[in-house]
This record gives sequence, structure tokens and C-alpha cells, in this order.
Amino acid sequence: MSLPETIRVKLSTEAAESITITPVVVREMPVRELVEYMLGVTGKNEPRIRDLLLRGTLVSGASRFRWKGWDADPAAIRDLLGAFPDPDPGLKFAPERCIRAVFRGPSRQIDLPREAAAKKPFLRRISFWDLLMEAAAAAQLRYLDYSYREHADRYSMPVSSSALLRLRDNAKLLRYTTLRDQILSAHVETVELYTQR
Repeated sequence: MSLPETIRVKLSTEAAESITITPVVVREMPVRELVEYMLGVTGKNEPRIRDLLLRGTLVSGASRFRWKGWDADPAAIRDLLGAFPDPDPGLKFAPERCIRAVFRGPSRQIDLPREAAAKKPFLRRISFWDLLMEAAAAAQLRYLDYSYREHADRYSMPVSSSALLRLRDNAKLLRYTTLRDQILSAHVETVELYTQR
């Protein structure tokens, strides 16, 4: 069976709480949007997507999607998947398109959105984000993959002890004290950078 334009989907939350009563929302969802949620879980795996469409259920993040499953035509799935970006290891890192950084250490991860780190403190010409992008431009970045969930290419930047010291010295440029404290106390080994195409 070919892919319809829209499908009736029941949305509910998968909140991890003791007892919750959450409303179920029913909406007509474009199939492309539903498949985009699937890609965040499966990647461009045609058999898995076909299986999910047949089963009629998907959990993505804190949301559960349910619909009446059907046996989708593999050629139609292939055509739809062709409209989504593929990973491109040859794609060079572009600091101006970077939207997010994730600092990773052995026991911790710090999420740093561009909006939070690009705000310049009063009477300062440079932001923490500017310094991070300078470090990324000078580093040997490794292309990881394309994140369908984030709609971005992911790169990994190793963080040397001297680079970590410089980031900590400049953490005062961050306007949010929680982020500042996290950067100052974390042992960071790599920074993942997300760039939109």
C-alpha cells in the first residue's frame, strides 16, 4: 500500500511519574512528519520504518504515537526517505551554522544552546560561544553523523587539558550561572557540535 498524505495519530505522553492522567490528543499528521520522528530512532533503515508503520506505534522522547498500522509499499518508503538528508562525512564544519554544543565527560553531559552561550556580557566584545567556535575552527574535528532528531550534522571535538583550562577561564562570559558552574566543575573530554545545513 502506498503512503497517504496524512494519517490520524493519537499522541500521549510517556512521562515517568508515579501516577499520571494525561490527555490523548488526536490529530491528522503528515506522514512525512511521522516518518521524521521515526528517523530519530531508526535512522534511514527502510525495513525498520516499514515495520513501525505496520505496528502502528512509536515512542519518541516523552511522546507516544499510535495509529492504525498498514503494510506500506517499500518503494514509497524509499522515495520518502530520499527526501531526507544523508550523512555527509565530507562536509566541513561551519561555525556560523552551529546551533548547539554538548560537553561530554566520563559521568556528565552539559547541553549548551547557541542562544545561551552567544549572549555577550555587558561591555564585552566577545562571548563564550565565540571562543568555543574559535577553538572548534582550530581543532581536528571528526564528523560523526547526521542527527535526524536535531536536524543537524554532528561533529566531535577532542578537548585537551589546555583547551579545557581556557574554556574554564572564560566561563565567566556565560550569563547563566548554572551553565558557568557546570563548565567550571566538569571534566570534559569532548564537545559535540551540531550544525544545521
